[in-house]
Amino acid sequence: MVRGIAVAGLIAGLIAVVIIGQRLSDGSGNKVNQSGNGQAVKECNLLAGPCQWTTGAGDWQVTLEVSGEGEQGTEYRLNVTTPERPERFLAVLRGESMYMGEYPVPLGNRAGNDYSARFTAPLCTVDSTMTWRVDLRQGQEPIADIPLKLVFDTERH
Repeated sequence: MVRGIAVAGLIAGLIAVVIIGQRLSDGSGNKVNQSGNGQAVKECNLLAGPCQWTTGAGDWQVTLEVSGEGEQGTEYRLNVTTPERPERFLAVLRGESMYMGEYPVPLGNRAGNDYSARFTAPLCTVDSTMTWRVDLRQGQEPIADIPLKLVFDTERH
């Protein structure tokens, strides 16, 4: 009798996990989270390919490339194409899998509305992998209307 209840509970738990997992995924493998205002925010893995969206001002594209190994770890190159020219344009790195502070990365203008920056993401001394979120800002203010959470994973080598 106890085994039957345990098996039924296990099956019900697995079904619940599958249902919740489907609701948190958009079918493409990208995670979907809820923003503070209740809107769905899809995660976009920057190392998997470009992250693109359109706002009232125009089209945005963000890419992240591994530049190689530097003295302090893996170096990355962040490229952002904007529809307008923001003043004091920054990318702020924040630990998504664990909080390790905020790291502002100034984006330099390459040409037109193309911006880029090179940086090394800090790594935790306890865990060998970490997920980082990239928030785009104009000075101290976040860039509005970004429907994606821009993330990437780092690994100690």
